[in-house]
Amino acid sequence: MSKSTIALVDDDRNILTSVSIALEAEGWAVNTYSDGAEALRAVTAVPPDLIVLDIKMPRMDGMEMLNKLRRTSQVPVIFLTSKDDEIDEVLGLKMGADDYIKKPFSQRLLIERIRSLLRRTELARGGTQTEAEAGKMLVRGQLKLDPARHLCTWKDLPVTLTVTEFLLLQTLASRAGHVKSRDALMDAAYDDNVYVDDRTIDSHVKRLRKKFKQVDPEFDAIETLYGVGYRYKDE
Repeated sequence: MSKSTIALVDDDRNILTSVSIALEAEGWAVNTYSDGAEALRAVTAVPPDLIVLDIKMPRMDGMEMLNKLRRTSQVPVIFLTSKDDEIDEVLGLKMGADDYIKKPFSQRLLIERIRSLLRRTELARGGTQTEAEAGKMLVRGQLKLDPARHLCTWKDLPVTLTVTEFLLLQTLASRAGHVKSRDALMDAAYDDNVYVDDRTIDSHVKRLRKKFKQVDPEFDAIETLYGVGYRYKDE
């Protein structure tokens, strides 16, 4: 964890300076970028372990950068959003961000969110399991999940998932037929000290469904039980 590299993208030089100092004090390597286009070229050439990305920037904003990034990479992304701009949050999650923090934010909160997402990344890759467990593939009908390699297929066709999407799907599919409340899904995908609201989970699940429907328009394995939660169909 201490050797992880963080890409910090924000057009505010004060944020770049102060936050990079705080992150480096935690033992992480930090690369800073004040321009989305420059950042996209850099993280595509040498992918970091995590990206902290401001939404509102000149030339190429965070939304455009994430959209282009997700065509080739599933590197974990934390969005920095405006204080009261809920549209930014929802769009960011729908486009594939793993988490978001509202400005102004405390550096301690950002550090905790980064730690949480890095741990989730390790968990999704099977890094906290034994070698035997990590190599165990989860198969549910047409679905195959390989945690060790962070691979997902449906009807033998690849479905590219973010860390959060992978963990949510793994939680649902591991107990097919059982209803998982939004709170249970939050616990599975986020650390105990990180709070997210129901809308965040809903956005991730909607994006999950969209990705599977792009592979199979008839996909309906994830059911919504309104007011209760979600369930993976028992086959």
